[in-house]
Amino acid sequence: MIDAREPILRVVPMPGDINANGHIFGGWVLSQMDIAGGIVAARRAGGAVATVAIESMAFISPILLHDLISLYAWVERVGRTSIAVRIEVIASRDRGANEVKMTEGLFTFVALDEAHRPRPVEHG
Repeated sequence: MIDAREPILRVVPMPGDINANGHIFGGWVLSQMDIAGGIVAARRAGGAVATVAIESMAFISPILLHDLISLYAWVERVGRTSIAVRIEVIASRDRGANEVKMTEGLFTFVALDEAHRPRPVEHG
C-alpha cells in the first residue's frame, strides 16, 4: 500500500539540469513525475504499465539547483485498463527550512500484458 504522505521519489537536480534562466528544465521535472507516477501505477496494476496521457500539468514555481525535490503520488481513479495518478512535486529549500509546491499533474497509465498490449486492471 502506498502512503500519499510519504514521497515516492526524492531527487536533487544537477547543474546539467539547469536552463539559461537558472531554473530546472521543465522536461526534467516531467521525467521525474513520470517515474514516480509509473511506480504507483505499476504497484496498483500488479505489473507493467505505460504512460498514455498527461491529463493536466501546472508549473507553479520554478525549481532551483539546490532544491531537494520530493514527489508525492497516489491513485486518483482506475478504469478498465487505465490508472490515473495524481502527482505533486514539493521542493525543500534552505536546508529544509522552507517547502514549496512546485508543480502538480494528473498522469494516466495503461496496464500491459506480456505482449505489451492493454490488459484489464483488477478492481478491489
